Amino acid sequence: MYEFMDGQIVEITPAYVVMLVNGIGYLIYTANPYRFEVDQQKTVRVYIYQSVSDSAILLYGFYEADEKKLFQKLIAVSGIGPKSALAILAGEDRNGLVSAIKQKNVKFLTKFPGVGKKTAQQIILDLQGKVDDLSSNGDQANIQTASNQTDRNLQDALAALKALGYPAKQVTGIQADLAKKTGLTTDEYLSLGLKLLMH
Repeated sequence: MYEFMDGQIVEITPAYVVMLVNGIGYLIYTANPYRFEVDQQKTVRVYIYQSVSDSAILLYGFYEADEKKLFQKLIAVSGIGPKSALAILAGEDRNGLVSAIKQKNVKFLTKFPGVGKKTAQQIILDLQGKVDDLSSNGDQANIQTASNQTDRNLQDALAALKALGYPAKQVTGIQADLAKKTGLTTDEYLSLGLKLLMH
């Protein structure tokens, strides 16, 4: 089982990153790939969770150790798979998530793709008192992108929202609001898009 990997990010897509470690390229699914940046001169640490099933061996990556811990707690809940857990973590609002669990806020949790009322209640039941130490968001990635990349960044963010499981109709519905903002990084567009979808 992997704990973390140190290497270079060589590719970013809406659903995953490719990380080069000692000559091997690892495909790593992550909640928000755009928190990372392609830079073969820079070594980054990605916290890894390895999922083994009959049909596949998949790697899930996290920017922080606490994010990985929260992911592991989420997938231990009946009805929550890795894709749903990534969608929940994509908003990077751990404080909001922890508060929703503490306050038994089913409505907040059902706004995530793949989480219905029954699953939201299960999350609350299973994780009450188990996530209080994971409420701090820690350092955020600081990714600077040239302003002429604005449209590409927006399109990448929209693709990432769809990859997380949000319906295409909902994503298209917020596109106009996102397009009003200019000069944002893909990460910023994605964060803003998640906030709009959660309201």
